[in-house]
Amino acid sequence: MLFESFDLVSALATLAACLVSLTLLLAVSQQLWQLRWAATRDKSCKLPIPKGSMGFPLIGETFHWLLQVFSKIFSHEALESYLPKIQLVIQDTLRMWSSNPEPINVYYEAQKLTFRMAIRVLLGFCISEEELTRLFEVYQQFVENVFSLPVDLPFSGYRKGIRARETLQKGLEKAIREKLQNTQGKDYSDALDILIESGKEHGKELTMQELKDGTLELIFAAYATTASASTSLIMQLLKHPGVLEKLRDELRSQGILHNGCICEGSLRLDTISSLQYLDCVIKEVLRLFTPISGGYRTVLQTFELDGFQIPKGWSVMYSIRDTHDTAPVFKDVDVFDPDRFGQDRTEDKDGRFHYLPFGGGVRTCLGKHLAKLFLKALAIELASMSRFELATRTFPRITLVPVVHPVDGLKVKFFGLDSNQNEILTETETMLGATV
Repeated sequence: MLFESFDLVSALATLAACLVSLTLLLAVSQQLWQLRWAATRDKSCKLPIPKGSMGFPLIGETFHWLLQVFSKIFSHEALESYLPKIQLVIQDTLRMWSSNPEPINVYYEAQKLTFRMAIRVLLGFCISEEELTRLFEVYQQFVENVFSLPVDLPFSGYRKGIRARETLQKGLEKAIREKLQNTQGKDYSDALDILIESGKEHGKELTMQELKDGTLELIFAAYATTASASTSLIMQLLKHPGVLEKLRDELRSQGILHNGCICEGSLRLDTISSLQYLDCVIKEVLRLFTPISGGYRTVLQTFELDGFQIPKGWSVMYSIRDTHDTAPVFKDVDVFDPDRFGQDRTEDKDGRFHYLPFGGGVRTCLGKHLAKLFLKALAIELASMSRFELATRTFPRITLVPVVHPVDGLKVKFFGLDSNQNEILTETETMLGATV
């Protein structure tokens, strides 16, 4: 009897500890998101701290104006104009990877790639490669400390993050001023152009501080999650060469890939959207390796879930990863199987909220179409102009914090290919292989 009482007390204590841990986790989560908002924006900014959302928390006319702005930034027309520039950035990056005689750290390089895409394409900044590299390093320090505890002491992560933000904003201000002074030769409107013009249309001349804040927020939104998904994509193509070959077959059948090269002018938004197997591959990467675990929302009205009443005003957490892992519609949830999203199967069509890599409802990710377009363009370039192989004996373990990524970054050796899919040797390799 004594042991039974002890077991009961032990069980109750464990339950209490779990509840306390969950409460602390929720509180810390909210504080970190508030810190993110404070860290990305200047102290003089009048915008409120976000409540119940990981996106812009604005209300009233400003909120509706921002929705209109983002609907233009991520519209079909805008994405069509971004695509050639995205393709060029990816091609240049893959050439650099292939020219490196040593294996690269894919996750680190993917972060540089998404940062370059945000700077060059989304914001349209014409800055030198040296300046871009410097800004990236400062931005890395900013991101590494943006979720630090809000303790403003010398040498604290919070102080480092604030200093990095200040340095970053000086660089962004310089780039913005140069962009505003040099408007010649532009053949498309980038996100910053749209933001500025939309402000003028609504009688709102954006200040330099507002432009810097908006610019930093756009970079933040396009950076970590896209780099995570890009790394996961490369890892899965390495693990499943049959998937990569099937992807190449689709590109050939659609007239996109010919003799190992992408046919000029073949990559258009509608063409990419019609590639069904490519879409399945990207969907499966995002299902199995969703970059972020979830988020939190504020309850707008009291509701009941599985017999439990959730009061209005409460903050609730939802888990994207657990939803994907436990959704009954998916078979063999741990298996990488792009065909589960094919037309012959209905795993993604049974129910509304079984698959939500970009969240769901009115607060779904506004940039999801740009993110998917970037991943598809990357997959097409990987299938056409690169051969790559794992540089370690085994695949690395995956960590989930702060976003999904391999613990060692994923070491991969890239090789350039010519039009006949033959490996392009470096000048040194050519000399060593030459007969005397």
